[in-house]
Amino acid sequence: MIGTMRISVIGLTGSGKSTLTRYCGEHYGIPSLYLDTVQFLPGWRSRPIDEQRAMVSRFLDDHESWVIDGNYTNLSYRRRLNDSDLIVVMLFNRWVRLRRVLMRLRTYHGRSRPSMTSGCEERMDAAFVWWILHQGCDAAHMQEYRDVMRDYGGSVVVVRNQRELDRLMATLPDDPCSC
Repeated sequence: MIGTMRISVIGLTGSGKSTLTRYCGEHYGIPSLYLDTVQFLPGWRSRPIDEQRAMVSRFLDDHESWVIDGNYTNLSYRRRLNDSDLIVVMLFNRWVRLRRVLMRLRTYHGRSRPSMTSGCEERMDAAFVWWILHQGCDAAHMQEYRDVMRDYGGSVVVVRNQRELDRLMATLPDDPCSC
């Protein structure tokens, strides 16, 4: 019998959280939740926060195993981390992340990517570039990731580059009980 597996994938924008989430969901045959789809309605409109919280709580309650992509500390963050068998913190450097987001833009330009709400077409503007290069990796955000590493030590894997991501994906056990 295959055991349960709960995985939280958090980290910096453009590090590959959604790609890893999709891979883990397929690898273990478990449901995946992309928190961007919880936050946004079509047209990049924000869903009411009470509805977002209810959606995440319901997902956690309804699934024994899961993989969840996203930070969103106001959406059952501590519950997700506390329940996780594995927490992946993705901390690629800012220039690699910008390049990855630009490649993503080229791939999905004018369309919604699979990890985003339908009707939220991929886009890029100066505010998003600023988020990737500065605001999203400021001291407060980096401290949050250090706190997670400290508080959840044995459950945390930090991925800082593509080589480490490839190694993690190649070494995930087939049986979640062996993690």
